[in-house]
Amino acid sequence: MKIISRDETLEHLDAEATLVFILKQNFEHKWVDSGIDFKSMGFKAEAQQTFFDTHKKVLYYAIDTWNIDILRESCAKALKIMKSYTFSSFKCGIIDCKKEKNTESAIRAMIMGFLLGNYCFNSYKTKKDENKLEKIVFSLQTYHDKHVEEALFESINKEVNIISASVNFTRDLVNTIPQEATPIFLAQKAEKLAKELKLECKIEDENFLKEQMGAFYAVSRASVHPPRFIHLAYKPQKPQKTIAIVGKGLTYDSGGLSLKPADYMVTMKADKSGGCAAMGIIKAIAQMKLNVEIHSIIGATENMIGGDSFKPDDVLRAKNGKTIEVRNTDAEGRLVLCDCLCYAQDLKPDYIIDLATLTGACVVALGEYTTGVLGFDEKLKKRFLKSARHSGELAVSLPFNRHLRKLIDSKVADICNISSTRYGGALTAGLFLGEFIQEEYKNKWLHLDIAGPAYVEKEWDVNPFGASGAGVRMVIEFIKNLIKES
Repeated sequence: MKIISRDETLEHLDAEATLVFILKQNFEHKWVDSGIDFKSMGFKAEAQQTFFDTHKKVLYYAIDTWNIDILRESCAKALKIMKSYTFSSFKCGIIDCKKEKNTESAIRAMIMGFLLGNYCFNSYKTKKDENKLEKIVFSLQTYHDKHVEEALFESINKEVNIISASVNFTRDLVNTIPQEATPIFLAQKAEKLAKELKLECKIEDENFLKEQMGAFYAVSRASVHPPRFIHLAYKPQKPQKTIAIVGKGLTYDSGGLSLKPADYMVTMKADKSGGCAAMGIIKAIAQMKLNVEIHSIIGATENMIGGDSFKPDDVLRAKNGKTIEVRNTDAEGRLVLCDCLCYAQDLKPDYIIDLATLTGACVVALGEYTTGVLGFDEKLKKRFLKSARHSGELAVSLPFNRHLRKLIDSKVADICNISSTRYGGALTAGLFLGEFIQEEYKNKWLHLDIAGPAYVEKEWDVNPFGASGAGVRMVIEFIKNLIKES
């Protein structure tokens, strides 16, 4: 689907249908047909209420309050309504705010809403819904009679198309079923991406893990699908910053010998969401040609059961030499990540960000829609949260404290892979990872627990059933801000 702009008023644009947003029950606006008796039709312009004028082919969509996030979501939902008809195109104007500084944000939100709302994953359907919508045409006139320069619109449009495509790329990877999306599949996708975007690509197998990454290797041992360590790198000539993105890539998680209940295994294809996001992020950064060096590091494996399964009571040795007592094999993601984080620090980046569907405890604490942001540096977390808010993703800071660290002590090894209590599981998992962060990186590391928003079995915000591409937008926004600040 293409999004284009024209320097004409809305009524003069050529398209099969029209989308008009009504703000705060404002039926007097010039885009609203004054000849329609909306009230007699039961349309009160309450939040998310819609009215379709079949005669003039105009969809009226009501927004009850000015808010960038609501606008983005409304565009996604309005698009789905438009797709239910047979139109190949529709037109709309730009919903801005009276404050000049918000017009750019509004354009970004509207385009993002349309592009993310257009996503559909139907690869395994024998009968696919037909989508005839091919084009959205924007008038450069705004709700408050301002004029947007075409160059500004096209600049925003280009960037948002790249970011949205990367989110949808991530969604596709996460939604791909486990019988197809094995560690080798992810490695092949990484190699293809590297070839297309001229990235550096390093793929290592189980022999590399056995020699250097004992914790990661242990998780992989019982699967018939061999693991893969994936390292993608985007390196401009004189980068302003170097950032390592580490992603948990569990292509399937049965829980291992600490077997999950049957209903908890459903959706575990989404346990690779962090690794897929790491690929989506570097894809966008490379296409945007941002002056920052990015390393995407993905630990791809399955956690299965078999004669060679790692066991509760095992003691594993991580890449940095630290020993780990295993008391629960379903706390496997942190075992993969700790080795990948050790590797990332050897690259000497300015910042390290890991993304992982790490704990059910984070979902219990924050609900399905919000990412938990953890780390040792409160200022860094605050900066990241600001970027997350601007990107449209929901995230909150979760606090470490010195008492929680005692809960992952081990009597037989340097550290235990689970806490001695059921409470604060997202925090103790973050603290476990923090044990593998060198002192010089303590204030340069962020852990994003995306267990809630990565995969939800109902539509929400701009997201469809299934994978959301959680983390991609917020990390890209954070990187963009780092470049501006340097």
